[in-house]
Amino acid sequence: MDTPAFSERIVELAERESLRPDLSRATRGMVAAVVPLALGLTGRLPVEGTYAVLVALNIAAVDVRGGYGLRFTLLLAMIVILSTGAGLGGLVAGSLPAALAAMAFVALGAGLWRHLSSDYGPSLAIATTLIFVLGLHGSGGGAVAERHLEGAVAGGLFGLFLQVILWPFRPEHPLRRTVAESWLTLANIWAAMAVVEGEVPAARERRVFEAEAAFRDAHDRAAAALDPAKGRSQALRGPLAQLNGDAADWAAQAAAFHGAAEALMRHPDFARVAPTFAPVVKALVNTSRTVAVALVSRQPRHLRTFDLRTRRLTNLLGVLRERVPARTGTSDDSARLGETIGRMVDLLRVVEAALRATTERRSDRQAFSLELLEMDTWKFQALAASIDLSLQVDPALVRYSLRSAVLTMGGVAAMLELHLRHGYWLPFTMMIVLQPDFGTTRQKAAQRLLGTVAGSAVASGLLFLQLPAVLVLAATAATAFAFNYFLRRNYGVAVVFITLFIVLLTETGGKVDGWFMVERVGTTVAGGLLALLAAFVFWPTWERDRFPPILAAALRANAGYLRPLIARVRAGEAAGPEVAEVRRAAEKANSAVFSSLRRLSGDPKNRQEMIERAAALANGNQRLTRYLTGAALQLEAAAPLPSGAYLEEFSGKATEALEALAITWETGVAHPETLDGMRKGLDQMRPNLVPDAGGDPAARRLAGTISQLGRASTELGAMLLV
Repeated sequence: MDTPAFSERIVELAERESLRPDLSRATRGMVAAVVPLALGLTGRLPVEGTYAVLVALNIAAVDVRGGYGLRFTLLLAMIVILSTGAGLGGLVAGSLPAALAAMAFVALGAGLWRHLSSDYGPSLAIATTLIFVLGLHGSGGGAVAERHLEGAVAGGLFGLFLQVILWPFRPEHPLRRTVAESWLTLANIWAAMAVVEGEVPAARERRVFEAEAAFRDAHDRAAAALDPAKGRSQALRGPLAQLNGDAADWAAQAAAFHGAAEALMRHPDFARVAPTFAPVVKALVNTSRTVAVALVSRQPRHLRTFDLRTRRLTNLLGVLRERVPARTGTSDDSARLGETIGRMVDLLRVVEAALRATTERRSDRQAFSLELLEMDTWKFQALAASIDLSLQVDPALVRYSLRSAVLTMGGVAAMLELHLRHGYWLPFTMMIVLQPDFGTTRQKAAQRLLGTVAGSAVASGLLFLQLPAVLVLAATAATAFAFNYFLRRNYGVAVVFITLFIVLLTETGGKVDGWFMVERVGTTVAGGLLALLAAFVFWPTWERDRFPPILAAALRANAGYLRPLIARVRAGEAAGPEVAEVRRAAEKANSAVFSSLRRLSGDPKNRQEMIERAAALANGNQRLTRYLTGAALQLEAAAPLPSGAYLEEFSGKATEALEALAITWETGVAHPETLDGMRKGLDQMRPNLVPDAGGDPAARRLAGTISQLGRASTELGAMLLV
């Protein structure tokens, strides 16, 4: 009995790992580091090994989302930037004024990279800083800069080769994997809904919300990559866009399912039906993951697995639909869950058709080669379409750039004036720890600093042993692999391994004494503490000041969601793409609010006086979005409703209340009497359009819509009390 269960877990683990980039990235990074390092140890590398290894590792380990053209052009741009940092460091070494000016240039560039791309900018900024400050040791000049530049370019081209050489052989399009990420993050939403014994409901709710936010990010990235303007292979992009849209529809059903289940959990007889939910949730997780696996692999066996899991899921949903009213009694909540399950079953058929359209394509082999040809690298169109070229720069990012420039210039000055052998750890650690706002800097500082110190201490111990070159090479390969594997899983662990890697790469063979470890650990700790201090005292960015407009935008986004939704209900029309678009805008605005709340929790305690009220209002606004989504999902074409009462009144009062809350938080001036009057006005409203549901499905859906709006009204009243 144990063997099948163990085999099932192994298969599930293999499927998950095949879809995640961790193993592939770790393998590329290891090869990128080991090959030039081995050539250097045997005297067969014609360029400087340190720069070749570092740039090769950084280029080979990049995971670019999007088509081949974007991958190629972005990697080329990164090679240029990293090589420039290497050459610049060698050119200004030996001259303190030139080194300080160049450090300011690199630090300001770090802010620019963050502005251009939040995905790739931060890691590029850190890598460029490390390569630059390494070049400041020793004598400088044109000849030195040329050697550094040659090594960096050679390493970058080798890293690019490792990326490109896999494209003709890997069984996937980059666009396929991008859409698969949507389905993987969708599976995480279902997984987050699982009830954990002893867990408080708030923790489960937070888990679900974080999974929903991750899905929205993945879905938006996939939608951007599938933009028809960014490629010519529309024969493939069309079906993939359909499947990505289906994932968004499935996520909306997940929100409705979660809301109905949460309401039923408060029912006194819910314990009688609770065991039925667990296998349904597990089947939903497995089915979503199977879509991702089949989409990437295109193997018939994975499509057959999807068919089997779909059949099982349909049966389980049918059982749940029957048992809920039988064991908890007929109620609005059980009826709402039944309607949601019906829509989920219908959507499964749509997903199956879209998946077959993308996996059973006879032209896929040809489409693969055609997509490889879509690389007009000289115009850099793909790159320009994927970076932020807006001239509107976040003021916090401007302050961060100036702060990091001043701080790292001080680190470089100390390194050169005090002739520290390992002084590059000082500005390098500063760049690692320092973040655009104090809250994030504080949250990251301990993790990054402890990881760097731990890795540095372990590396010092290894160097004391004076290991043979073969063992040093093996240890360097292992640390390169481990760093890239844990990079997206556990950054604290990844920091330990990258520190080990840098020390083994740059200091093997050097003199090791008692001062060796003290100096490196001391500069690392000093760099981290100075970064934290700078974030606190030097033109700090407090999240307390940034939060109110972010929350106001989320409140207005819900108002923008409500208006077209009510218009559809009034007209007797289905929700349509317009409502879906404003729903996504509201969900993204909620994600921004909770990200800001996390940063706010890292601010000093004396700047968190509003955090409890802020969190209460943010959670209320999120629940309001869910109720509106529940109402939208039940809309279908029906007869127009008579004008007059509840809907128009609710739309006007709810929009007015949301705007009043937004203004209150923007201005910091509250008018309790006005807000209390709005709350009482909402409380006095009574739905007078709820029809007798009877046996008419359209009437039941309309009743469900009105019921959801009633819940939204109650939630909004609670928000006005905050």
